[in-house]
Amino acid sequence: MNRKKIVAGNWKMNKNIDEAHRFVNDLKQKLVPSTHVMPVILAVPHTHVYLVSQQSEGLFSVGAQDCSVHNVGAYTGEVSSSMLSSAGASYVIIGHSERRNYHNETNHVLAQKVDRCLEHNLNVIFCCGEQLVQREEDIHFDIVKHQVLEGLFHLTSEQIKSVVIAYEPVWAIGTGKTASAEQAQEMHAFIRSLLKEKFGEHISQQISILYGGSCKPSNSNSLFSKDDIDGGLIGGASLNADDFAKIINQCYELH
Repeated sequence: MNRKKIVAGNWKMNKNIDEAHRFVNDLKQKLVPSTHVMPVILAVPHTHVYLVSQQSEGLFSVGAQDCSVHNVGAYTGEVSSSMLSSAGASYVIIGHSERRNYHNETNHVLAQKVDRCLEHNLNVIFCCGEQLVQREEDIHFDIVKHQVLEGLFHLTSEQIKSVVIAYEPVWAIGTGKTASAEQAQEMHAFIRSLLKEKFGEHISQQISILYGGSCKPSNSNSLFSKDDIDGGLIGGASLNADDFAKIINQCYELH
């Protein structure tokens, strides 16, 4: 079964409105013809969702980087999944390591956020991954297993089809370090085995699993060519139109 190859860019807290506008125009000029058959996602700050969705012209989808666990109410500063959907988002990143670390988001909270997204027809990019000390202690498989089981395995077989999983070794985010293609493949295959145990072989082979740890043009091809790596959740390299376009085009060639 041919799973979707996907490239998603996570801008994090970068780019003002003018910079976002210029970037999108620049990116459009750099993509090879027909890349629109492969999902490309820009996960932008909440303030940019509407602008970028209007500018996308169907060439890529727009994602948000988080959503509230609440649907509506007196929650100052929160942004609901309904708001994001109405602004033009079609994906939401849930459980990024920075949210887990800086905002103490638990697997229980993330499971609720996943539910809010699905209630409003938003696709989920669910992040999981271990810290360096956890890998060194050889408990990285256990850590990722608990994150996936507690964050996603309350879903039905139909609901899980709206989820993309992103494996992000925390020790390789923003550090310049990258998991080797073999290390990444090993974890991606493990995650797919968990999906198979829960949802069966057919569905496990439909779920795209992305690599999210310092992926750049120099290593993306070797990563994306592995059997269970279906693309990337790109951080720093997604802020540069040249680099991001190269990664997208490389992934498209493997589509």
